[in-house]
Amino acid sequence: MLTRRQLLHTTGQGFGALAFASIQAGETAHHSQIITPKAKRVVQLFMGGAASHVDLFDFKPALIKHHGEESNFGEAVEAFQNGLGPWKKPVWDFKPYGQSGKMLSEAVAPLGACVDDMAFVHNMVGKTGVHSQGTLLQSTGFNLPGFPGVGCWVSYALGSLSDNLPTFVVLPDHRGFASNGPKNWDSAFLSSQHAGTIIYPGAATPIADLFPHKAGRYITAKSDREGFALLEQLNRQHQHLREEDSRLDSRIKSYELAAKMQLAAPEALDISKESAAMKTMYGIQEHRKVWPTEINPEEEADYMGRKCLAARRLLERGVRFVQIWSGNDNGFPRRNWDSHEDVERDHGPLAWGMAKAVSALILDLKQRGLLDDTIILWTTEFGRMPSTQGGKGRDHNPYVFTNWLCGGGIQGGVTAGESDQWGYKPLDRANPTTCYDIHATMMHLLGIDHTKLTVRHNGIDRRLTDVHGHVIRELIA
Repeated sequence: MLTRRQLLHTTGQGFGALAFASIQAGETAHHSQIITPKAKRVVQLFMGGAASHVDLFDFKPALIKHHGEESNFGEAVEAFQNGLGPWKKPVWDFKPYGQSGKMLSEAVAPLGACVDDMAFVHNMVGKTGVHSQGTLLQSTGFNLPGFPGVGCWVSYALGSLSDNLPTFVVLPDHRGFASNGPKNWDSAFLSSQHAGTIIYPGAATPIADLFPHKAGRYITAKSDREGFALLEQLNRQHQHLREEDSRLDSRIKSYELAAKMQLAAPEALDISKESAAMKTMYGIQEHRKVWPTEINPEEEADYMGRKCLAARRLLERGVRFVQIWSGNDNGFPRRNWDSHEDVERDHGPLAWGMAKAVSALILDLKQRGLLDDTIILWTTEFGRMPSTQGGKGRDHNPYVFTNWLCGGGIQGGVTAGESDQWGYKPLDRANPTTCYDIHATMMHLLGIDHTKLTVRHNGIDRRLTDVHGHVIRELIA
């Protein structure tokens, strides 16, 4: 007789896969319709620090017309800092791109080549102007720690497409983590095997602790394998007496995956075999030796290009969810998206470098036939105010900001949701768009009913979208 755990291992089904199979089979009391998936993988691009919608994607002629005039919001405004100065026009000129005629800033001009594949949401709203809470809200669906990242939910629901690589990979900014650090991609109450695996493309050690330390010269490939085998034997004996504890099972799986990654990961991250033309398209500089101390557009394109090219290679090899972070510099003066002091100085190189690399990723996926079933989601924790802070900067704006999506069943060349004439709040304040709606739409395109994918935790049926969220039908092709 097999134990329940042995049976699950034998059939190759984890608890998440069983739950998802039940959902897809329509076995719940109130759900009988199967959602046909249009996508099977996701790239989430997260601009840590709050990118300015009115300077990049959300064109506001009123700010140009009334530039320098005293700002009047028509109501009392709670600003994070002293950011309620005069109206401030976009730092860069805008012009139309593509057949859709979408207006984009000069700072993100490289994305003009892809704009007809992109769908914009300009009426996003948050719950707070605090970075840590705003970041968690977009990355986990809650503005408090202790909840799984969105990539963890996708891993839990759909499982892996590869036996040799993680399901959920995180590519952080080389300058540091965003607010909350690993809490943004932690598995929380889900099994730890669903947490994001951190990789630094282009670094001397892209994955920490994957290979023995250079001081361990006595470690051979044979002894390494034997060590893993002994650990597995001891762990299985320990697990046999504690079959209801999933933590050890996750640890065993992480060791097994690490052993497989020693072969698969170096090949996946090796861009040396990519053509010179491909590297140039991504903005990669072949002979870069060290990271620069000062950011500039070409260096930002190089750095983001390496992450985006690595993301494409990982997606090709079966990674389900790739999260790419940009602009996390915790020093002062800030050199990140949190442009309180100088939007032009900080957003300029970050935005152009991001746009160069991301446009290459979109075009590359498209020419390989991968964009059709890969969702690309661009987000940030909130936007920035249409008024000035100190003449050159902008304060936090949680009241409205921009997301955009591409590929994976997304209708290109459309806009779903507008902000008001200033880019201060949604045009229709009664019907804003939230991260719950974005996550619900993403899940729908992956074939998941977001209301049915739940996990019982502390007496509550938890889900990514909490008790909120609606699929945004205008975004779906």
